[in-house]
Amino acid sequence: MEERIEQLRNLSLTAGLYASRIADFFDVSVEHDGGGFVISGDTKNVLTAKDVILAFDKLASTSVIDETDTLYIMNLAKEGRLEDFMNTSDEVFYMTPSGRAVKPRTLGQRLYVDSLKQSELVICCGPAGTGKTFLGVAMAVKALKAREVSRIILTRPAIEAGERLGFLPGDIEEKVNPYMRPIYDALSALLGQEMFERYYDKGVIEVSPLAFMRGRNLDDCFVLLDEAQNTTPEQMKMFLTRLGVNCRACVCGDFTQIDLPKGIENGLKDAINVLNGVEGIKIVSLNDTDIVRNSLVARIVRAYENAKQK
Repeated sequence: MEERIEQLRNLSLTAGLYASRIADFFDVSVEHDGGGFVISGDTKNVLTAKDVILAFDKLASTSVIDETDTLYIMNLAKEGRLEDFMNTSDEVFYMTPSGRAVKPRTLGQRLYVDSLKQSELVICCGPAGTGKTFLGVAMAVKALKAREVSRIILTRPAIEAGERLGFLPGDIEEKVNPYMRPIYDALSALLGQEMFERYYDKGVIEVSPLAFMRGRNLDDCFVLLDEAQNTTPEQMKMFLTRLGVNCRACVCGDFTQIDLPKGIENGLKDAINVLNGVEGIKIVSLNDTDIVRNSLVARIVRAYENAKQK
């Protein structure tokens, strides 16, 4: 079978650069003759390759497509999920002071961001590098900037990942600060260091251990619980029952990095089982195909998963 694609508005150069990649991946012939693309080969593969090129053309109108995006989109097409990806929103929902556009890059991330827009509570689990924390914090900052909430509260359970926080020098804040560094880095990137420090000093942004949430009532805020895989069911219930009026919450965790002592029940898994199907709550699962940090990270995650299964 042979198909010809003409009148590409955005992608003639980029698609030409990746034409050989598409041809190898789908076992077809892709030729660029200056006016369009001619694809030939097995009927199913030709149609799939055509869909990929058209998807690239559409995506190139709003962003630069890199090698990671290319491989991801081709895999989605091979799995028959490209249409779902193209039908979900890829809008830039936040711009950093440095001019970086923040938007979901994968199908899982798009579903995650859509859930954060629509639901009062979102529980998201997935491996490292899938953007769970960064996108959650970005949505919190967006809500604050739009005055949908008056403050942001970011918290983590103080479980030590093989290190002893108690032996670190300083008071409780100085001990906890290094543990909260990933959240500080995200806030600094999203707001700029000066604005972040100003909000932090005024109490508009609060970063604290989960234990400090006990007994509080969280109103008019966006609250994010990170590293939720290290909570117990009791801690998770305590946190979720703190949510007050005009409170939006995001719970993030990674089941591959549990630091709880052996024999201790996992609060994140328990919450997913108990709350699945409850109105106002959305549960999102990301996987290694949603890793955008580095393609090497995705391969590392898969290697550990394969070793665990063996």
